[in-house]
Amino acid sequence: MTALRKEYDFVIVGGGTAGLVVASRLTEDSSISVLVLEAGENTTQDPRIAVPGMWPAVLGTDLDWDFLTVPQENLNGRQVGHPQGRGLGGSSALNAEVFVPPSAAGFDAWESFGNPRWNWKGLEPYFRKSHTIVKPNEGVVKKLDIAWVDSPENGTNGPIQVSFPRVVDDPLPGAWVETMKGLGYGLTGNPFSGKAMGGWNIPWSIDPESGTRSYAASAYYGPASSRSNLEVLIGATVSRVWLEDSSGGSGITARGVSFKAKDGHEHQVSASREVILAAGVFQSPKILELSGIGDKALLEKHGIKTRINNPNVGENLQDHMLVGVSFEAAEGVMTGDELVRQEPSVIQAVAQMYEEQKTGPLASGSVLSLAYMPIMSQLLENLEPNLQSSLDTAIKRSAELPMSELERQQFDFLKSNLLSSSEHDSSAIMFLLPVQVNMNNGPKQNGMMRDPKPGNFISLGISPLHPFSRGTSHISSSNPLAPPSIDPRYLSHPLDIEVYARHLMGVEIVAKSSPLSNYLKPGSRRAQPGDARVDTLEKAKKYIREGAMTCNHPVGTCAMLPREKGGVVDPRLKVYGVEGLRIVDGSIMPMVPRANTQSSVYAIAEKAVDLIKEDHNLK
Repeated sequence: MTALRKEYDFVIVGGGTAGLVVASRLTEDSSISVLVLEAGENTTQDPRIAVPGMWPAVLGTDLDWDFLTVPQENLNGRQVGHPQGRGLGGSSALNAEVFVPPSAAGFDAWESFGNPRWNWKGLEPYFRKSHTIVKPNEGVVKKLDIAWVDSPENGTNGPIQVSFPRVVDDPLPGAWVETMKGLGYGLTGNPFSGKAMGGWNIPWSIDPESGTRSYAASAYYGPASSRSNLEVLIGATVSRVWLEDSSGGSGITARGVSFKAKDGHEHQVSASREVILAAGVFQSPKILELSGIGDKALLEKHGIKTRINNPNVGENLQDHMLVGVSFEAAEGVMTGDELVRQEPSVIQAVAQMYEEQKTGPLASGSVLSLAYMPIMSQLLENLEPNLQSSLDTAIKRSAELPMSELERQQFDFLKSNLLSSSEHDSSAIMFLLPVQVNMNNGPKQNGMMRDPKPGNFISLGISPLHPFSRGTSHISSSNPLAPPSIDPRYLSHPLDIEVYARHLMGVEIVAKSSPLSNYLKPGSRRAQPGDARVDTLEKAKKYIREGAMTCNHPVGTCAMLPREKGGVVDPRLKVYGVEGLRIVDGSIMPMVPRANTQSSVYAIAEKAVDLIKEDHNLK
């Protein structure tokens, strides 16, 4: 093991999306020493990470924690895989590079739950600070209909490089935008303003100059890696935070952490200022509980001494679900199915395109076209009458269920999204993917690309953005190496299946709408088993229960809320009841934002750095 100091100013647990942002920013002050402990390896030179289109090859490998939920009652008892990055960069190293912005309304709701200055106005500058949107050539701008790319609201100087394809020969992105306009769901403004709705073509977290993934390890850690005041120890699994009674018995202070290194031995390192947990939505609550911070009954069950009795630790888990339907493409329409089938001539051609020009499928993220959508209520009535009235009844019944003050606040916000088409926030994302997906091939995301059928397919997917259901993630053992017990309780709130099914029915409408319908075979077969029609409410519900999985956007298990409302950290991200212990990652989100969470995690980490500097009078 590399010789370490006995003490650092800050010890950061987790070298992932948030942890490397914090480490990079804090060490801009040369007088501050920072140690990052990362359980995984340094994979910055691994082509599976660097080459954008190779991300599916990482899932289920040693670079993935590869978690699995407990059986989900409302998904026919299925377990759902949860990939989580295990290595420098964390999940920003294995995600599908989709870089889409949160909504202003969602962040404003965070503040209303009891978190002063955690609103859009307070977070938007940090959101912009984290990334740079690189404008493509005018031909691409026109093809993708992204004139908003010049807006001053967009990030222009941040480390994460956000880009679009260099060339667009594919007609589908243009057809997507025109189809959404024709249905009345055209883009209403700049998506990065926090207020836009409708269909658009999105950027990816890909550096257009190098054609490689732009993520926390390359963009934040890379430029800072040679600093003498920053040390990163890989292969270090933290077992607990070292807590001591404060002088005079006035409270508890975090003094450092214990960890197991590659040599197999347990080590301790001290933090003179703070321990910062940035281990992610499943690992941060696990480390708290292993350290004696959590529900006393649970801790006693596993023989752990309770230091802070806070039953909120590990609760409030939220996630975006995902399901898709694959429609057979019209003759001559190119999709990614040949690549999924690993056809040798295609593999060779794609590799050559990437090597010589940094173009083609390997230079791309997974999804280019999506739409922020409300429920398509009026159009759905053509498929099945009385859908809106039955939804109104379901909302009314749900509103009568017993709720805490916080649950009522969250319910009112989520309900407003269902009843408004533009004023608040979208309730789902619909996306187009030019490849078939197999939602029934095992519990894990890499199963989506297994056993592809012959032929070319275009998939339309749906992900509800603001679920009502809440789950948990807790320790399963006092052994630090044991995985947590993850129970998202998908669809446990009765409104979720009602909302989800109606959104899924919308793919039937979109698939039949011009000009997108011109690229699908009339009455085309579907890649999914069985009939795969979702044109009635009951069919859609059945389809979801049989095939839905995770978008890999879990948040909320160490929520930033008043403690009496379910909080684990305060608005400065300090753990309640402990001095010198802070959490900076997606687990602090009180409510999941719309769309992919990586952009929000970068913003949280950037804001957290300023909070830390203020608290310690740093430059």
